[in-house]
Parts: sequence; C-alpha cells; structure tokens
Amino acid sequence: MGGPRDEDPPQLIESFPTDQSVNIKPEKIVLTFNEFVGLDNPGKGVVITPKINKDLVEFTALKNGVTVLIKQDLEDSTTYVVDFQKSIVDISERNPAENLRLVFSTGNQIDSLSLSGRLRFPFSEIKEDYKNVLVGIYPLNDTTDVFTAPPYYLAQVDTVGKFSLTNLKSGNYRAYAWRDINGNLKADYKSEEYDFLPDTIFLSSKSTDSLFFNLTKADLTPIKILRSGNFGKNFDIILNRNPLINNVDNDLLGEDLFYVQGEKKLRFYPKKPILDSVSLKISVQDSIGFRSDSLIWAKFPDSERKPEKLNFEINSGKNFYQHLDIQLTFNKPIIQINLDSLSIKVDSLFLPIQADMLSFADSSKRDLLRIRAFIPDSLQTELVTLIATDSTFQDIEGEYNEKKVEANYRKLLRKNLADGISGEVVGTKGPLIIQLINGKKEIAYEQVLKGPTKFSFTLLDPGTYSLRVIEDSNGNGIWDPSNYRQRKLAERVFYYEGEEQTRDLVIRGGWTVEDLLIEATTPTGMNEIEK
Repeated sequence: MGGPRDEDPPQLIESFPTDQSVNIKPEKIVLTFNEFVGLDNPGKGVVITPKINKDLVEFTALKNGVTVLIKQDLEDSTTYVVDFQKSIVDISERNPAENLRLVFSTGNQIDSLSLSGRLRFPFSEIKEDYKNVLVGIYPLNDTTDVFTAPPYYLAQVDTVGKFSLTNLKSGNYRAYAWRDINGNLKADYKSEEYDFLPDTIFLSSKSTDSLFFNLTKADLTPIKILRSGNFGKNFDIILNRNPLINNVDNDLLGEDLFYVQGEKKLRFYPKKPILDSVSLKISVQDSIGFRSDSLIWAKFPDSERKPEKLNFEINSGKNFYQHLDIQLTFNKPIIQINLDSLSIKVDSLFLPIQADMLSFADSSKRDLLRIRAFIPDSLQTELVTLIATDSTFQDIEGEYNEKKVEANYRKLLRKNLADGISGEVVGTKGPLIIQLINGKKEIAYEQVLKGPTKFSFTLLDPGTYSLRVIEDSNGNGIWDPSNYRQRKLAERVFYYEGEEQTRDLVIRGGWTVEDLLIEATTPTGMNEIEK
C-alpha cells in the first residue's frame, strides 16, 4: 500500500567462513543478509570450483540467511571459489545479490593465478548470444574431457563474450568452451557449439589473459553406411549422416546408371534393365573429415512399385546483371529436356534456350541443372522470367513435371550499380574465400583467392552487406568445422569492421569503396601455451 518499489539487492552482512579464509575445510557455509532472502535454482546457478559433486551439496534459505551444506571431503591445499551469481534473491522483488563470491583455501594460501580471454560464434548474427556459454579447464592427467565429465575449473561467459577463471592452482591444463543448453556442465557435440585449445596450458607463476575460442557445431559421430537394399527398381544406400562429399566408382555410371543424394541416403537409378549384380565402390566423407569406403553389390530387379513424382526446386528471386544463372535441383536424374517448351521472357520477348546454355553439375547424377543466359543492357527491363511448360523435363523413370514453371529474376540496371569495392586481408597467406553477405543473410557475391590477399568486386547491387573472410586452410573451397578427435581447429572466419566497430558495409550506386582492410588476427594466449 504505497511507498517506493524495492529495487535494492540484498547485501551480505557476514559469512562463515569469511572471504579469503585459509586452513579451513568447512562442512557448512552460512551467509547472513540485511533482509529476508530466497533461492533461485541454486543447483544450476551456483558455480563451485574446483569441481565437486553437486549432488552432495545442499542449499537452504531461512529468513535472512542462506546455508550451504557440503557433504563431501574437500581436497587438501586447494583454493575453492563459490560463485553465487544470481541465485540469492530478496523475498519482496526477487532482486539478486550482486557480485557475491566466497573464496577460501584448505591450505595455507589462496591460489591467485587466472586464465581469461574472449570467445565468439564465427557465423552468428551481429549481436551474439552468450547465454549458457561456459569455459572450463581439466588437469592434463585427467582422463575425462568436456564431452564426458564436468571440468575441474569452470566459469560463465559474460554478455559480451569475455570470461575469467580465477584462483587457479598452478599446473598443466586443457581448455574448452561450449554452450551448455541442457545444464549438465558438459558439451553435447550433436546439439551444442563448442571449441577447444589444441595445446596444453602451462600455468605456473604468471596468469594468461588472451585465450580465444571460436564456438561452432561439429558432430563427432563418424559417418558410416547403415544398410542397403532395393526401393522398387532402384537401389538405396542408407547412411547415418548426410555426406559432404560422395564418390561412386562404376563403369556404368553416367550412361546406364545414375544416382542422387537424398536425406541420409544415395539412391541409384538404372536407365534400362540390368540383369547382373553391379559392384559399387562407395566413398563418403562428412563435414569434419571422417571417411568411409565400402564395396556394395547392387541388384536392380523388375518391380511394380509406382515411381515417385518428379519434383524440383528453383533459385527464383535472385538479382543479376547481364549474366542470368538459373539452377533447378530435381529429386531424380533428368534424361530428357524439351527445349521447345523452355524459354526466358523479357518484357514481351521470348528468348529461346539453346542446348549450349544448359549443363549438369554432375553427369553421373543429372539432378542439378544449370541454365546460363546473357541478357544485354539493351533490354531495359527489371523483370526476367524463366518459363517451362508442363512435360518439359523427363526423369529417368519416365515421369514429367506436371505443372507449368514460371520463375522470376530481377535484372539490375548498370546506372544503378555500385562501381565496386576493393581491399586486402592481412595476417594470413590464404587460400581465402571472400564473401559479401546481403541483408537476407545470403551469400550475394563470392570469390576465392589462392595466393595474393587483395580482393575486388565490381558492378554490385547497392545495399548493406557484411564482408566475410574464410581462411580456407586446406583449399577445398568450403569452410571446415573442427575435429576434436584429430585435434584440428575449425577454419578461422573474419569480418570487416568499420570505424564504428560495426560489420555493416554500405554500398551505394555509382560509388567505389577502396582500401578496405581486414585483419586476420586472433589472440591465442600463446605466452603460456606450448605449441
């Protein structure tokens, strides 16, 4: 009934043991506050380091006091830190106690070494979410790791991606960072982002303040073939994961036998009946580098099973200047295309599509069709439409597209384009992948630098972009995640940031932006880490 709202956090009046106490092994910690308090999920919110069994720690709150019962033996000559974070709140408005940490030692001195640094998510949005992100270290002689057990020392990351592990004992450690979504203080490589330092941290007389982590998802489950068998007249090979790369070796491939990659499977289609068994040498590789090689014998018997309908996706809605690149991705290999039913509409003109304008990305699959057309500036229109009537495309099972296709593209006018941008990446030798990311988070422009690290893009659609650089260490043309089992880090990713420390790169029509500088430098904390 009136009065100002209580916005003051509870204040600690006294504690047992007192902060910075030495030569003590308390079985009970007691905190006394200036007002009545309660607890907010202390089992998850209170961080105690070094690692102890949280099941043997009991938290209770009564009136203006909080009691922590420790039902286990503490290690000798060890500094413990109890960080209550936001777990103690006042009763009236649930205001959390601020900066509440209790440090004590079971030996005669307080350990004072520390590890600190920052982390990031290389493919995140501009504002990164560091909620539930943890950093932990394990003694070098510990047989567990971040995927099997909680760490020996643990710290939470703040809202800007910085962390600090304090009051550490000298020793040799392995370091990890991860997003702990399920709250079990371990990393799940199938669903949570993580990173690790491949080198041992030697912590002795000096602290380290420049550790750095790049958190990405990298499923460590090795790729493998689960089973194989017939699907009607066709033959399926079922995998436990989607392969990044697949290679098939067979003399019939691309002539009488074709295949497509579906969801966790490879499906093989015979063009005509094949009476004998066919040997398929299969090699599949996943995104983190695991590979599986197999020899499989396939049969293609007659079947009354009704073929699946022919479906496809098309990259409509893209912008282009002069060179229109169309991609159609089919669910089955395409055997026949009726060019008379295929055209490009520009205003009232219908431009025929010639055979030399068509190509398949892989002749052994024939499921990704590329159409490249030149639309000159003399055609002053912005709307260009690909038209394909029904029955334009025929697949290997004799099925046709049932509906008419009309896919629109936007032709850019030269007078509206930006002249270009150029710059240089310093701190790396390449190969590099340079990407301009548009407002839809799509790769609008891309180029690969094999040697020199200077880049340039010309005739660009005006807009706001981010400029991203991938350090393509193995030169395979894609970004590679980490592989913990091989102790291989993810390939580094960098962004251009302007004077205002923002990734926004504004490109205006008729303008030229030059001398952009991207520094490919990352703090690594190597002053205390053995290479």
